[in-house]
Amino acid sequence: MSVNLNGNTFTTWDDVEKELFTPEEIAESKLRVELISAIISARKEKGLTQRELEELSGVKQPIIARMENGNSIPNLSTVLKVLAPLGKTLYIGDLK
Repeated sequence: MSVNLNGNTFTTWDDVEKELFTPEEIAESKLRVELISAIISARKEKGLTQRELEELSGVKQPIIARMENGNSIPNLSTVLKVLAPLGKTLYIGDLK
């Protein structure tokens, strides 16, 4: 399947992505996806529902749901509150 965009034809999402977004925007998006995926995985590994995570973290379940489904970009304090009961923290490392 190909996509026509701005007079150009693209055959992969990577090509479309590079046409629409800056490298910085792409990197930020990938980091956000990686972070949220890790939070979801950690919650499921602990066998917790979003409601149970709310009770442990103090972050309301609807906020957790919006964060997990990508409908909001959580602030740092929210992320840290959610990570703590999951036994996780943020790590600063080199970009790949």
